[in-house]
Order: sequence, then structure tokens, then C-alpha cells
Amino acid sequence: MKLLVLCSLVVAAAAWPSLSDFQGDQPVVTVAKKQQDVNRLLHRIYDDVTYPELNAAADTFEATLDVTRYKDGGVAILRLLKELHDHRLASRHRVFSLFNARQREEALMLFEVFMQCQTWEEFSRSAAFFRKHMNEGEFVYALYVTIIHSPLGKGIVLPPLYEVTPHLFTNSEIINKAYAAQMTNTPGSFRMNFTGSRRNPEQQVAYFGEDIGMNVHHVTWHMDFPFWWTDSYGHHIDRKGELFFWVHHQLSARYNSERLSNWLDVVDELSWENVIRDGFAPHTSYKFGGEFPARPDNIRFTDVRGVARVRDMVITEYRIRDAIARGYIVNPNGETIDISNDHGIDILGDVIESSTYSPNVNYYGSLHNTAHIMLGRQGDPQGKFNMPPGVMEHFETATRDPSFFRLHKYMDNIFKEHKDSFDPYSKDDLAFPGVSIESINIDGELRTYFEEFEFDLENAADHSEFSDVEISARVPRLNHKEFAYNFGINNNNDDEVEAAIRVYLCPVRDAHGVEFTWDQGRWHCIEMDKFWRKLSSGANMVVRKSSESSVTRPDSMSFKVLRQKADEAVTGGYDLNLEKYVEACGIPDRMLLPKGKTNGMDFALMVFVTPDAHIDESEVNGNHAHCGRHGQPYPDTRPMGYPLDRRIPDKRVFLETPSTKFINVKIFHGEN
Repeated sequence: MKLLVLCSLVVAAAAWPSLSDFQGDQPVVTVAKKQQDVNRLLHRIYDDVTYPELNAAADTFEATLDVTRYKDGGVAILRLLKELHDHRLASRHRVFSLFNARQREEALMLFEVFMQCQTWEEFSRSAAFFRKHMNEGEFVYALYVTIIHSPLGKGIVLPPLYEVTPHLFTNSEIINKAYAAQMTNTPGSFRMNFTGSRRNPEQQVAYFGEDIGMNVHHVTWHMDFPFWWTDSYGHHIDRKGELFFWVHHQLSARYNSERLSNWLDVVDELSWENVIRDGFAPHTSYKFGGEFPARPDNIRFTDVRGVARVRDMVITEYRIRDAIARGYIVNPNGETIDISNDHGIDILGDVIESSTYSPNVNYYGSLHNTAHIMLGRQGDPQGKFNMPPGVMEHFETATRDPSFFRLHKYMDNIFKEHKDSFDPYSKDDLAFPGVSIESINIDGELRTYFEEFEFDLENAADHSEFSDVEISARVPRLNHKEFAYNFGINNNNDDEVEAAIRVYLCPVRDAHGVEFTWDQGRWHCIEMDKFWRKLSSGANMVVRKSSESSVTRPDSMSFKVLRQKADEAVTGGYDLNLEKYVEACGIPDRMLLPKGKTNGMDFALMVFVTPDAHIDESEVNGNHAHCGRHGQPYPDTRPMGYPLDRRIPDKRVFLETPSTKFINVKIFHGEN
């Protein structure tokens, strides 16, 4: 009978015209109401829905389905309903991994349904139904990427994932304590320690890879710039491949500065032929599916059944390096695509990831995505023990494994080969005629410290049998004192000029106290800020606060506070404006500075004032440096990392350029 109904709906969908202006006939839904709906859909995601409005929408959804309410006439919704009724979808309470091709297909089928909704009413009804019938992980992923990419999601704040799916951010010990507290009706706040022991040197930098804010940045960036994205979803993602390179290069550079802050050498790259030196025991459990697999020290890469052979990865690497050496990519028709230019890094990023933008995925493979699976499965490469996915098979958990940074160092070195193939910048390339930096001063001390952060574990425990109690986790996290830059810049031109101001922080010495050359050090530099200013003729004093950085974002609003604000706004009849918290992509602003050392750690603060303006006349705010501008061109016309992206065989080219200046600074670590 259900199949007959579906077939009838398919015929109806084909017969109905497209009603592109349907949304205009609907009452306006406030951001507050939208926020409340999203909150309720995600609240206690592993439990049954308890909100009557959502339950009613779910229970009546199929009986009242109107395919004209979807932009595609119901094609996507009917396809997904058929999969559901044919029992082809993953059940609830199963582990979801985006790297699992079938599970990704199911999540994207739901995403396509959401993207076809013409009104918020239809979106919320569809979401209520599939919240009840689809796998929780697939549902959460589809909902998040829809809110990010659909016009219907404008103004909505995504609840922090560490409070929606806390098992992916919290170790097993704390989860077990949360369960015990719930069962005994005893409120509790439990301190969570980082993974490992003092016998493991990598433990010294676990605060970076396991930082829940950094984890959210990583997973959200991959939602903002998903490898599966096609332009048919509504827009082209500008410079997506280059952003893939730059964001992961910066993660590696920041990780190296944290290592140097703790007297550790910069990270070594992984190799397919050599041993994986560092094992990893996550001490983390899935909500359903058991413990995350561990990996012992000093094992060699093994073929992974159903994924790839080690020699396949070596061949893929060779083909990419060969393309860099030749200066071109070959497409499936045998035509060459030039990559020996500034745009080449964008194409190369698409190839290495690889994304759907890759010109020839069949030949150049999917180095990054397959490598994540290869590394994640080394504990059970043949599937003999039916182990669940490893931490490398989730963007939420990947940075917890120190080998994540070794893997990305390996890929970063491939990108560096491409960058090093270009001629160094000349004085003419760097010059900004008539503009000079006269002074750089910093207001405030560059000091970091650890603070304790508390987050809610309500979604971690089951609620059907027990009363609600307050349960939370406390975790130490890195923060820094606020500071500001003061740049004295002279514009000796007669007219006002528009300038890009680029700020980098570069470690001066390696772990053994040996000073980096400029060419060595520039690849370890951290992007601190990038912004635009109009410089009046004459002397200018440009003040920029650390909190204004285009690299970072503020702390997420807690899920509990977000629910309270939305509920109060809906009840009170007023709307919400939480624009400050909408963007979840970006380095946490408290991690702008690396940790430094108790007695101070030397860094070079490098500032470049360049004549290139952003791509239009609009003011560019927010965290565009790593996260771009949604649905719009990337605001900077220069290569990411400019002018430190090319070799520096002669530092005098920089030292003798008036619009370039650096000062030595120290970063101290201690009490606030």
C-alpha cells in the first residue's frame, strides 16, 4: 500500500508545475522560532522526541505530504521515503562516519530533501519526521550542513557539537560518571583529563589536538567546505582547494608552535613505507558501538580491505608529485590544466583532498580522504574483529590522534613542493609605493594561561527511565590575555590608499635552540590577522585588537543558554539576533597565541602592508581568513599565506622593503 501511495505521489510530482514563489505566500517565521525548532530537533538526539509539536508533525508527515512544497517537485523526498520503506537506510543507534560511502549517501539524500524545502514550515516538518526515522549521526550531519548552506538557515546558531554529540568529545571515564550520576539522581561536574600519560611525550601537546573548540573548528570547516559539494546545490565555493591547503597548513603550523612551546621537535611526516611511530589509545567510546579502536606504537601501514592497498597510496602520491614537477594536471580527456600559476594551488588542493571539484579523481585518487580511512583502520585492517571506525574517520575526533598532524605534514610537504617551484618574490612584487611601516607596538603582555571550561553532558545520558540531573564536564583549555597591535604607517602619496595588513607570528628557534633561517621559518609562521584599512595621506596609527582577528571566532553559546534564549523570545513575541555566534568555523579566539614558555618564548611578529585591496568595496568582517564568506568570492586577491608562501633565499628582499617590518616578541605562559 505504501509503495502504491509513493508511486501516485511520483506521478503527481511530475504533473505539478514548479512554484518558485510559494515561499512568498507563507507567513514569515522569526529567527527565534527557527532557532527553537532546531534546538528541539537536536535536544537529547539519541532519545525519542518529547516535544508534542514535533511529534505531531512527524506522525502526520506522510499523510499530509504535498510535493509542490519542494522546489524539485518532490523528487528528493520521494526517493528518500522509498529508501526508508524498503528498509535500506541505516538504523538508529548505529555508528555514523562520513567516510563510509553508503552512510554519506544516506545523509546527503536527507540534505537534498532539506535543501529542496521552499518554506521553513516544510523544512521543520520534514526534519521532525526524519529525526524519528533516520540514524542520529546522519540526521545531525544533514541538519548542520543544511543550516550552514540553505538560505532558510540564515541567522540560526548551530548548538556546539560537543554538547549535542558529547561522546565524540569526551573520554569514556567522564561518560561513565555521567551515566552513574544520572542513574543515582546525583548532580555532578567531572574534571576531564587529556588522553595519555606522562610517559608519552605527545601528552604534552594533547591540550591542542583535544581542545573541543579546535575540534569544532575542524569539523565545521569541513561542513562549510565539504568534499562532496557540487555547484548544483546552489553556489560555487570559491578557492575551496586552496582553503583546504591553507587551513590544514595553519593547523600544522600552530601544532608545531605548541610543540616548540613544550620543547618538542616540529612534527615529522608520515610515510607509507616507514613505521607509524606513535600509537594512540583514544579512551573514548561511541554512544552505541563500543570503544574507539586503539593503535600500538611502531606498526607499518597494512592494506585495508575494501579501501586501498598501501601501494595504491604510493602510486597516488607519485602521480600528484609528477603533476607538480610537470606543472600541469591531466583531465580525463587527456587535456592539460596548467597549475604553474597562483591558481594552481586551488586545483592541487581539490586533487589532494580530493573533492568533487577535482579535475580527474579516477587518475589522481583521493589522497587525503583515503589516508584518513587507512590510518583509522590500522587497528583492524582486514575487518577481522568488526571494529568500529577509528578517530581518524570522524572530523570531530581526528585531531586527537597525533598522527593526524603527521599525516597532514606529509601532505603539507607535497603542497610545499608546488609552492617552492615558483620564483621568490622580488622587491617589486612586495613594494607598496609611498607606504612605509614606521613602528609596531603591542598594548598588553603576550601571556597565555590555562583555564577550566565547563560544558553540559545532558545529551550524553539516557533520559527515559531516570529523572533529569545537572551533569557536566570540566576541561582545562588554553587562553590568553587580551592585547592590541598599534601600527604606525606612513602614506607618502597625495591621495588616500586602501591597504591589506597581514600579520604573522613566526617561531625563531627549533626545539634545540638553533635559529631558523628565514626560508625555514616562514613555513612555520602562524597567520594572526588579515584586514583592510584606508590610509590617509600622511601619518596613520592603525589599532587592531586581538579579539578582532579575522582568523578566530568567539566561544560558542552553550546549548542550554541557546534553548533558554530561543524559548524566551518565542514566548515573549520578540526575535533573536545572535549573529555573533552564527559562524562556528574559525580558530577559537582564546587560542590565537601559542602557549609559549614560563620564562618567555621568542617569536618574530611580521607585518606586511600590501596595495592589493579586497575584491569589492564592502567592509569585510568576521573570520574570513580561514572560512571565507559564505556563497561569495574569497575576499583577498592574493595567494593565501602571501608573501610567506614562496621561498625566501635572500631575507634582504624583505628587510629592505619599507612596507614590511618585524619585531621580536616573547610569549609568556603562567597564571592569568
